[in-house]
Amino acid sequence: MGKNSMNIKKGDTVKVIAGKDKGAQGKVITVLREEQRVIVEGVNRVKRHTKAVQGGNTGGIITAEAPIHVSNVMLVEGDDVTRVGFRRDEVTKRRPDGSTYSAERSVRISRKTGKEI
Repeated sequence: MGKNSMNIKKGDTVKVIAGKDKGAQGKVITVLREEQRVIVEGVNRVKRHTKAVQGGNTGGIITAEAPIHVSNVMLVEGDDVTRVGFRRDEVTKRRPDGSTYSAERSVRISRKTGKEI
């Protein structure tokens, strides 16, 4: 696993396991690979005071989700959380000319059940 590899992807349902929002569940909106952070729907909400700009933008207090470190969330599978593993599956691929060849595909799996995520 490299520095920027992450087991959580956009669209995953995760549970917060540490911090002020511990126990909260939500869907991953954005993955920030470089910072090793994720933005989760309804979690780590912060208020931002915005100034009214002449272009018609009204000022006020906006509530938005802030990034949370990926180590503070766990993937939800069914009703419980699970660690993420990887498995290499043998697949048959087809070339543009119609011939086939064998290759491997990396698949995310649940460490708890062994099923594909």
